[in-house]
Amino acid sequence: MNSSAPLLQTPLHAAHLEAGARMVDFAGWHMPVNYGSQIDEHHAVRRGAGMFDVSHMLALDLEGHGATVWLRVLLANDVARLARANIPGKALYSCMLSEEGGVIDDLIVYRFSDERYRIVVNAGTAAKDVAWMRKHIARHGFNVSLTERRDLAMIAVQGPEAREKTWQALPELKNGSAAMPPFSGAQISDIFIGRTGYTGEDGFELTLPATRAAAAWRALLDAGVRPCGLGARDTLRLEAGMNLYGQDMDETVSPLDSGLEWTVDFSDPARAFTGRAALEAHPATRKLLGLVLEERGVLRAHMPVFTASGAGETTSGSFSPTLEKSIALARLPLSVQAGEKIEVEIRGKRLPALLVKLPFVRHGKALA
Repeated sequence: MNSSAPLLQTPLHAAHLEAGARMVDFAGWHMPVNYGSQIDEHHAVRRGAGMFDVSHMLALDLEGHGATVWLRVLLANDVARLARANIPGKALYSCMLSEEGGVIDDLIVYRFSDERYRIVVNAGTAAKDVAWMRKHIARHGFNVSLTERRDLAMIAVQGPEAREKTWQALPELKNGSAAMPPFSGAQISDIFIGRTGYTGEDGFELTLPATRAAAAWRALLDAGVRPCGLGARDTLRLEAGMNLYGQDMDETVSPLDSGLEWTVDFSDPARAFTGRAALEAHPATRKLLGLVLEERGVLRAHMPVFTASGAGETTSGSFSPTLEKSIALARLPLSVQAGEKIEVEIRGKRLPALLVKLPFVRHGKALA
């Protein structure tokens, strides 16, 4: 985005300013980084319920006779498994790859039928993603339409109390979502509700008309849901071992080297998804593991890591409010294993750290 262009605003922008949020430029959007204590916001999600404005992300509606066939070519994961699951609104997490096998973006796709899906992509890559998708459709001649839904707002409500507080605030959603299994969604009146999230906690992601967003936000506030900013969202996803696009993977890195091999489905030899040939020609050379610093210090991205098997690098890092330690994701040689003692270089000094399996935290419980 042109640095001189005004920052984009979500339908909840006025609510953030009214609440005294500290606002920052995030992917060209004016977004709240916190409303006071970032650590308190983090704990609110782990222990109760917090909510995030994620309206800067882009929902895309895909329709047409060729929708399933196109997605099976576009995505590294296979949407055919959604039909086999036989769960209405079942969701799939996948990477969208370049021909060279790099990650253009990671996204979620919900299946309503073989001819109708909803795709949700990241804010910072939205324009690039849509351009790639439209080029891909035209190149292969698929009979589909792709509609950008900037008329919608998105609110993520996360935490062990998130579902109950959502139903308290928006009681019309309860009947249609109480039995909803994790990683699925449903359209209830004019609100799409998905049992998904980016925090390692249970909860919902609500997609609703932009004109209804402020009222829904206020109702959630009245139900005791705490507003949370991008800062807490990042520490929560890091504790949950979830990749962040642009840090833990991008177009220069294979998903096989980014801890995302589980999202690449090679099971159908006839499915020539974009990037498959490159991945098969270049197997994984690295793995992504968690790292817990054993001394005082702050881990950040791009710090050198030293193991008995060779060097690596942190990709994301921060202080973990749940563990009360500094943690990171690190791209390391394939032969290293969780439980190994390694060293991280911080400001020219090597400090001891422990490699752990991901996630660090899930459903409020420390696992590392």
